[in-house]
Amino acid sequence: MQLKKIKLGLFPKVVIAIAVGAVLGLVGKIIPESSDWMNSGFDGFIRVLKTFNVLFAQLLKFSVPLLVLGLVTPAVANLGKGAGKMLLFVIAVSYISTVGGALFSYTCATNFFPHILDVGELSAEALSEKEFAPFFELKIPPVCDMMTAIVLSFVIGLGCIFLKADSVKGWFEEFGEIVKWFIESAIIPLLPIYIFTMICEMSAKGVIDVVLGTGAKVIGTGVVLSILYLVLQYLIAGLIARKNPLRLIYNILPAYLTGFSICSSAAVIPVTTKCTLKSGVNEDIANFVIPICSNTHMCGSTIKLVTTSVAVAYMFGVDIPLALFVNFALMQAIAAVSSPGVMGGVLMASVGLLGSILGFSAEMTALLMAIYLALDGYGPACNVSGDGAIAIVMDRIFGKKE
Repeated sequence: MQLKKIKLGLFPKVVIAIAVGAVLGLVGKIIPESSDWMNSGFDGFIRVLKTFNVLFAQLLKFSVPLLVLGLVTPAVANLGKGAGKMLLFVIAVSYISTVGGALFSYTCATNFFPHILDVGELSAEALSEKEFAPFFELKIPPVCDMMTAIVLSFVIGLGCIFLKADSVKGWFEEFGEIVKWFIESAIIPLLPIYIFTMICEMSAKGVIDVVLGTGAKVIGTGVVLSILYLVLQYLIAGLIARKNPLRLIYNILPAYLTGFSICSSAAVIPVTTKCTLKSGVNEDIANFVIPICSNTHMCGSTIKLVTTSVAVAYMFGVDIPLALFVNFALMQAIAAVSSPGVMGGVLMASVGLLGSILGFSAEMTALLMAIYLALDGYGPACNVSGDGAIAIVMDRIFGKKE
């Protein structure tokens, strides 16, 4: 009998990378100071990891604008097809809900984290005790910055609608498939190694206890905030539709649990649709709204991203003013449209904005990725459950019209 190959997903690999990196870094810390050759060898090993870390960070920055250009452009171009007014309503409500999730989590996190985290505990001063320089650096400039990619995607997408440029739209759809192939074949498989190098370096610097302790607090906070926002969505939907919010929440629970377990918004569409029908939503409306929201409504993943971003910024002693964050939230909700179909898509689409708008360094981005990917399920679970709330609102507005 042939033994079946055990194939680990991205998230177990990330957990393993964090554990192994922490242990290796601690081993280096306990090497006796008298063992000069052992210390030199360990430092050289960390420098090799640092070299990979720096190169991968450059490759990541290069790929993100391509992701937006290749996936947002055809998404905008495809808005020309559909059911007119209802389509615009669904997209508008999805965007407002995603931005609302970002502002909700920012407000809660900035008020809560000062009570459980220490400001600046991973600042440059705290990390400067021992530096590991890469053996060499290679610059890979992006084709354009994130803001240019977002604006250009909308210009070309709208042009395809009004000028009926189907050939251009087809070209960008094929380009998007190439970008997805590159992300899924090169970037995603290397993410656990990237996180491993960052964790190992921080462990060698003696701050791994801070990283792991903070990660658990941030993940717990993110889960609670996503559930609270979901309850808020159904309170609003119940008020508009004149239905019992508790019953609506109970009906959507199977979709939430399925999204939490398989970590995919698109894959849960049938379950979400079935749960939404239990709440009395017209079948045609549910079949129309749920698939669209799975591509445009990313409130849960955004809450997770924002909660982690605020925590990492606080740990590094970086202030994120409200006005700056609003700019980030408005752009991030647009960039998130490129995330469906790509594992960790919301995170990938937002990496460029973290640096260009919020001023995140490569170290801050790597730590954010480690915490974000350590428990992925609650983001998609909130996404798909929120889709049901939007369908309930659309049913109230359009359900009795022809």
